[in-house]
Amino acid sequence: MDAQFLFATGIENSNPTIQNGRLRVDEMEKCKHYQFWQKDFDLVQELGIRFLRYGPPIHTTWLGVGKYDWSFADATFQDLKRRNIMPIVDLCHFGVPDWLGNFQNLDFAKLFGDYCHDFAARYPWVQLYTPVNEMYICAEFSALYGWWNEQLADDRSFVTALKNIVKGNVLAMQRILEVRADALFIQSESSEYFHAENPAAIKPAELMNSKRFLSLDLNYGRRVDSEMYEYLLDNGMTRDEYHFFLGNNLKHQCIMGNDYYRTNEHRVGADGSTTASGEVFGYHVITTQYHDRYQLPVMHTETNLWQGPKGDEAVNWLWKEWANVLRVRNDGVPIVGFTWYSLTDQVDWDTALRENHGTVNPLGLYDLDRNVRPVGTAYKQLIEDWRQVLPAQSACLQIPLVMPHEADEPWALQQRERARRTRRDPDTKAMNAAQPEIH
Repeated sequence: MDAQFLFATGIENSNPTIQNGRLRVDEMEKCKHYQFWQKDFDLVQELGIRFLRYGPPIHTTWLGVGKYDWSFADATFQDLKRRNIMPIVDLCHFGVPDWLGNFQNLDFAKLFGDYCHDFAARYPWVQLYTPVNEMYICAEFSALYGWWNEQLADDRSFVTALKNIVKGNVLAMQRILEVRADALFIQSESSEYFHAENPAAIKPAELMNSKRFLSLDLNYGRRVDSEMYEYLLDNGMTRDEYHFFLGNNLKHQCIMGNDYYRTNEHRVGADGSTTASGEVFGYHVITTQYHDRYQLPVMHTETNLWQGPKGDEAVNWLWKEWANVLRVRNDGVPIVGFTWYSLTDQVDWDTALRENHGTVNPLGLYDLDRNVRPVGTAYKQLIEDWRQVLPAQSACLQIPLVMPHEADEPWALQQRERARRTRRDPDTKAMNAAQPEIH
């Protein structure tokens, strides 16, 4: 059993549609991962990284109900297993296959659960999952801002997308656990904060600071705030739909993954409009707010910064984020991992993928020619410096990880069997369902 801190990176696999569904934005294609995937895995190993946020492209893998093309996934996941790199499998990253439409489709949740079950059955050695990446952002950009997929921009469409996405995530966890009873789920969610610009902005900022928790409240079966309950019901969620989330609490198998960028904090005007504030509170303060709410182990699942004209901007941001991670940990929050996202530069994120310009964003540990950036060199050194220190200093938390090469070891099979028995035990189910909420 591995007891190490999860130093990670990721292969960007966003794939929403834009232009009213006419154009698929496939970041794996834009970043040349289909062409250089073996080289990319070489680079992961070159940095000394053993954990990789990664998933198959949903739109070319999931061809219909019960119909799949596993060819690319078979090649890549077999190679990850051979290399003993543990994937944190990202199964839905901002898009769905054309045949499924978009996140307004009420059939999405059940069908997505089936897809995740079938993925887990095909790759039973996989233990770590992020079924749906950034559930809140996915719903917001698709159905409140009108940028992606359904490109709608109203509260009712947002609530519809949100309930479908989070229900899909919950059902995915349930269906994966049918196959892999000791699976662990790392929710990669954007951690936000809204600052009131003046006294008249206090009320709209408070509402936004309540709304930012909706996806995780529903996912973890936590009762939402009263104003948010009214908001959900006023915009189409039924009482039965709401109680579905309260009755499906799986947080005992979850790690709260949170993402933090300079763009995650906002200034709010009196009219409810928002502008970027840049870093004000920072990762430490905002992560503490989220941990206080959910009382779960934490993983920093995304951050990056452009390499600017000096060449050291991203390196300095890496140092700052790592200092925040250590501060969170030293304050007693059980933080288990850190991620620079992503391995290579990305494309067109300067317009949030809304426009297809092919603009390279210098955010990666490597550029798109697979040459290391200064932040890649710095991250490799950071991992070397801290890898052996953090596990030894860990106060009490050990994640029961099974690395790919250990998946068929007798102790690993025993762990899975114990997890299966525990899931069937009615007393355990009752205890997990009765976990107290922290307010």
